[in-house]
Amino acid sequence: MNQRLSENHALHYGQCPRDPSPGTPVGAYRVIKSIAKGGFSLIYLAADEESGEEVVIKEYMPNRIARRDHLLRVVPIRFDYTESLYYGKKLFFQEVKALAMLRHPNIVRVLSFILAYDTGYLVMPNERGRNLGTYLQERKGGLSTTFILEVFIPILDALALLHRNAMVHLDVKPGNIHLRHGHQPLLLDLGAVHPLNRERPRGGQVITAGFSPVEQYFQAGRIGPWTDVYAVGASIRACMEGRTPIPATERQKLDMLVPTVVALKGRYPTFLLEAVDWALKMEPDQRPQDAAELLNVLTQHAADLYRPRPNDSSSQRHEP
Repeated sequence: MNQRLSENHALHYGQCPRDPSPGTPVGAYRVIKSIAKGGFSLIYLAADEESGEEVVIKEYMPNRIARRDHLLRVVPIRFDYTESLYYGKKLFFQEVKALAMLRHPNIVRVLSFILAYDTGYLVMPNERGRNLGTYLQERKGGLSTTFILEVFIPILDALALLHRNAMVHLDVKPGNIHLRHGHQPLLLDLGAVHPLNRERPRGGQVITAGFSPVEQYFQAGRIGPWTDVYAVGASIRACMEGRTPIPATERQKLDMLVPTVVALKGRYPTFLLEAVDWALKMEPDQRPQDAAELLNVLTQHAADLYRPRPNDSSSQRHEP
């Protein structure tokens, strides 16, 4: 009752609701509640009107250039943002359609996409589990070698599929990794995925300080699979240290990031520390050139690490 009254009050004075209220229809679904917000999107928990099955819906809503009008339509804040908003929405749907054709157990599945309220919606299953970013904050770092390999080997395999299909994710970070039962990871936030053969829209780049490499900050930056590799390296280091690495723009001025092999010597296998440092190289051509290259290194060493030894019947798998 109070929520409905407050919405009516806002409309009466010419203000616009930020989020659709519970019960708002989006295609064949109805919104239950808003569960997350980002610079380019809003995330809702919703339910299928016929079956009642719960889903997650991601709405394209770039809050720097768009607002919601009294009919819940996503419209530009200013007239000169009209073209950018239209172009961004077009890319959102082109990329979602391309991703819908990809099948990988560690990439979030696309159920459908919807055009409504002058914007686009991506419908995904409501996967049970927890967010790696949240888990990392609770644990304050120090996640085990086994845990890191169990999470990031599948994530690299998923990224390798994107890279083979000439796409880059551009927003890999702990907050975009969902942990299902048994630490089975799921790569989220595919709205930032970008085809390699297409120019990025001006002002449309997604940046996460500490996880985005320096080339991602600039329109003329040379974006490629190596961009995702940097983000993976930063994410692994965050899992080790419990904090976000130094932003790449600060490292570009004066690199104060202590090499992982020095900062965490003795706490993790040398091959893993060296792999993180390789991925975190500032120059793109000094990093692994795609996810598959880094994946090969980790899988080879992981096989050696967990190969059973003679007279050793104990399990090598531990909780973090």
